[in-house]
Amino acid sequence: MKAVLLTGHGGIDKLVYGDAPDPVAGPGDVVVDIRAASINAADYKMRLGGGHYAAGNLKFPHILGRDFSGVVSAVGPGADLKVGDEVVGVTIPGTEGAYAEKIAIKAAIIAKKPTKLSHAEAAAMALTSLTALWALEDTAKLKKGETVLIQGGAGGVAGFAIQLAKHIGAHVITTASAKNHDYVKKLGADRIIDYQKDDFTQLGRVCDVVFDTVGGEVQVRSYEVLKPGGRLVWIAAAPAGFKPSRDDVQVLRPKVDRDRAHLDRMAELLAAGAVWPPAITRYKLSQAAEAHRVSEGRHLQGKLVLEVGS
Repeated sequence: MKAVLLTGHGGIDKLVYGDAPDPVAGPGDVVVDIRAASINAADYKMRLGGGHYAAGNLKFPHILGRDFSGVVSAVGPGADLKVGDEVVGVTIPGTEGAYAEKIAIKAAIIAKKPTKLSHAEAAAMALTSLTALWALEDTAKLKKGETVLIQGGAGGVAGFAIQLAKHIGAHVITTASAKNHDYVKKLGADRIIDYQKDDFTQLGRVCDVVFDTVGGEVQVRSYEVLKPGGRLVWIAAAPAGFKPSRDDVQVLRPKVDRDRAHLDRMAELLAAGAVWPPAITRYKLSQAAEAHRVSEGRHLQGKLVLEVGS
């Protein structure tokens, strides 16, 4: 099969479009012919190395890619899907493998693709929905009437989170550049702060929850807008060595497990009209390096998706 091979840590030149062995379905597995794979920030971070990614955990060549949509082409013993099923899934960290024409994965952690979604749309919503659901519903336990600040609203995870928070009944504040204001407003944001011009800390301590998808100094400053007893939920890290500046708030990192239940929850929300696919920029599988260049720039609207098959 064709795949994009990460040949070592470094720049986009380390991504090589080439050949890899076809995967085989073991017990409980299915092989999926991939039609679309999503690009996530974790992908370029793995490519660059650093942190635990630089600790020799990856064996090269490695195939990146955490979420995908496609069609089941082979079924291993005990798997509860069948050949021809259209599915969407998210791989277990450390395995990846979606920048390819085929992938083998445990059937129990993937789900039927919603029929109303194209493969590109399903791939774009897979890990973003999983992450936002774990963050806001399972970890923050966001409630109707609460105020949430979602940092980096135009991104994939944050965009789903805006829709989810609005569906829950929260008052939704988000940060976004001016060019993305119309986009996040359509997603359901009640108030938008232009982070390039305005200081979000001027909100004061009005937020029950901050969901930080940006990290760095943004997380450091996010403590300034939380009410006493508020919850800061993060998926992008604060600067190395940072210690929380307040002890009257909860600091929580969601455990984003891979499971069918949360993918089915995404489908349920989609069917109810509560969420819809993000803006998508499409690339061919062979253009993964260019997609990484854009992803690493971090000024995205929605998601980048590799279209793999017909």
